[in-house]
Amino acid sequence: MKARVKWVEDVCFMGEAGSGHALVMDGSPDIGGRNLGPRPMEMLLLGAGGCTSVDVVMILKKSRQAVTGCEVSVEAERADDHPKVFTKIHMHFTVRGRNLKAETVERAIQLSAEKYCSATIMLGRTAAVTHDFEIVEEGTA
Repeated sequence: MKARVKWVEDVCFMGEAGSGHALVMDGSPDIGGRNLGPRPMEMLLLGAGGCTSVDVVMILKKSRQAVTGCEVSVEAERADDHPKVFTKIHMHFTVRGRNLKAETVERAIQLSAEKYCSATIMLGRTAAVTHDFEIVEEGTA
C-alpha cells in the first residue's frame, strides 16, 4: 500500500492514495489554514469508521442478516500534550435492516473490533476504544 502527500500552500496538503484517489487536507484558520478539507487527525477517524463499517456490513451479510444500512458516529478525545494522540474513541453504530438479530449485530461489531479492523486495532494501541449500537427496523415496502 502506498500514498503520497504533497504540500499545496500554507497548511493545505493534497493526498493521493495508491488507488489513485485524491483528497485535500487542510488546517483550521487559527494555524493558517483555509478550512478546505478535513484535518489529518479527522482522516484517521474517518478511516477507522470506514474500515469497521465495511467489516460489520460484510459480516452481517455473511450471517444472512437483511441489513439495509450502517452508519457509525465516531467521537474521540486527544491527549493535551504532544504528541496529541487519541486517548478515547467511541463508536456508535446505527444498523438498519429487517428482523436483525441484536446478538448478531453485536458479534459483528466485536469481530471487527477484535480481529478484522486493522485501523481500529491500531488506534486501540493508544486509545480506549468503546462501541455501542442501535438497530432500526426497516419496513418491507
